[in-house]
Amino acid sequence: MEIDLQPVGAISENILQDLKQGLNRTFGCPVKISKPLSIPTTAYDSDRDQYLSDAFIDLLKHSRKAKGSVLGVTDVNLYTRGLNFVFGQASEEGGVAVISLNLLRQENYGLPADPQLLAERSLKEAIHELGHTFGMGHCRDGNCIMHFSNSLIDTDIKKPFFCGRCRPQLKL
Repeated sequence: MEIDLQPVGAISENILQDLKQGLNRTFGCPVKISKPLSIPTTAYDSDRDQYLSDAFIDLLKHSRKAKGSVLGVTDVNLYTRGLNFVFGQASEEGGVAVISLNLLRQENYGLPADPQLLAERSLKEAIHELGHTFGMGHCRDGNCIMHFSNSLIDTDIKKPFFCGRCRPQLKL
């Protein structure tokens, strides 16, 4: 099993390295960082000023090289049909997921940048979406990493690990 971190657009090397280390600790498998892909321009919705996350999932499925899971990392604001925004999205069947750093950044809410908080939020969203690629669903425990984040408060509250009910379900 291997996790392929796939930047989509320009992503800080520091963020990618932090994710690589955190994902390796969490899942206990090799994590590699691939060369960046271009942001799919067809994903952009000018009326919403957002990008459709499904297009990123399709891009990752088609550019997939690894046998393990692929996690796309982008810095554009994502949404999917039926939701105002998403921090990330996964496709269990395709073994691919994407997270967006955009709405995880403090500066998007008029606050000073906080690189440590961004790193924590990014890792939580990455673990959550990869959990879906490994066959896991959402958890009712608000502290579990597999709890659905409907807001940054949800993301900040949950812990960066699987609860006692979810951990045994993890299919690696």
